Amino acid sequence: MDVHRYCQERAAASGSSFYYSFVFLPPDGRRAITAFYALCRELDDVVDECHEHQVATAKLDWWRTEIARFAGGEPQHPATRALADTPRGRAIPPALLLEIVDGMAMDLDHVRYPDFKSLNLYCYRVAGVVGEIAAEIFGGVRSEHDREIRRYAHELGLAFQLTNIIRDVGEDARRGRIYLPQDELARFGVRETDLLGGRSTPEFQALMRFQHERALGYYDRALASLPAPARRAQRPGLAMAAIYRTLLEEIRRDDFPVLRARVSLTPLRKLWLASKTWLFP
Repeated sequence: MDVHRYCQERAAASGSSFYYSFVFLPPDGRRAITAFYALCRELDDVVDECHEHQVATAKLDWWRTEIARFAGGEPQHPATRALADTPRGRAIPPALLLEIVDGMAMDLDHVRYPDFKSLNLYCYRVAGVVGEIAAEIFGGVRSEHDREIRRYAHELGLAFQLTNIIRDVGEDARRGRIYLPQDELARFGVRETDLLGGRSTPEFQALMRFQHERALGYYDRALASLPAPARRAQRPGLAMAAIYRTLLEEIRRDDFPVLRARVSLTPLRKLWLASKTWLFP
């Protein structure tokens, strides 16, 4: 099996904004980030496609063992084999990969979050860590700007996850998951039955405007943290930011139709945003 082709097909089939952001990378970096993205898709599918808790838990445990094999230089899965086949992929700390698995495991046991502090841990594991690993693959992290780049990657990963939460409110609710903090639902007078019934009340609109402003804050802090000398190396992340922030603004302009529809950008628009950012970081 050509493991890199497997990962390429896995990434392309997802249609994700992430795929469009790294098509301009040189071959080594593109293979590494594509393999990492394919690994993240595999982990995400465990939670989304396994409807039996015991089976999903067993699969995530298998992935923990597979990450140990990756650390020992003997991975078995095509995604981890592809990751180990690239210098930048081999450099990923296994402990960070395990953090992502732990984040996915939270989806099996936590379908509600009492407050933003508890949600923040989940976002860190499934998105902040992903951002840090991606920044490492893109390059420039191990430099005099190491701390600033890691802060940028962490904040940007959280911005992406908060955008996903806003976009998927209705879809997640129908799956039995509500990521919007419970205390914020109560503060704005939004009931869970409103989410499940697709009722876009004035209270719901106010809640979503609050979520939108919070997400924007993370984008702003991320971009402010990125040192100018690192911008060229981090162009893929900046391209992702351009795509995701545009998506967030589209959702706002459409008055948050997220209870009944999944707002998305066309592939052509994603490619245009990515190419524009790549040429003019």
